[in-house]
Amino acid sequence: MSGIVVVSGNPRAGSRTSVLAAAVGAALGGASATVEVGALGPGLLTPGDEATAAAVAAVRDAEVLVVATPTYKGSYTGVLKVLLDQLPANALAGVRAVPVVTAGVAPQAEAAAKLLSQLLGELGATVLPALPVVEADLGESAALAGRYAAALAA
Repeated sequence: MSGIVVVSGNPRAGSRTSVLAAAVGAALGGASATVEVGALGPGLLTPGDEATAAAVAAVRDAEVLVVATPTYKGSYTGVLKVLLDQLPANALAGVRAVPVVTAGVAPQAEAAAKLLSQLLGELGATVLPALPVVEADLGESAALAGRYAAALAA
């Protein structure tokens, strides 16, 4: 097990969603690994791609998995789904997963967070309360992450 692993499912590496995900990982104790799914590019669909295999291994090896995504068409991103589809059944058993979802408005974020929570649970993770965030609040990522971590610890 390798501690806290942060996964950003934004197709664009370095996005505001990625910044929020990193802040949550830091607030929970510091990430030992970060996976920017968008940076995997075409390798995500290429059998045997080394970077994708390393990303899947990091996800499987996590004790705590912070999975962040913007809301696309009412759900998580397709690139995130492609990465998570490479995990076998129950691959996340014993892993505590934190779904983090961003959207333009709260109802969209909350709905997508439920879908991401279901997906992570389907993979066997113990899913912690989700952190749905509206885009207008992304400038406060560190404060949001701190409050989230404090609420989990309470």
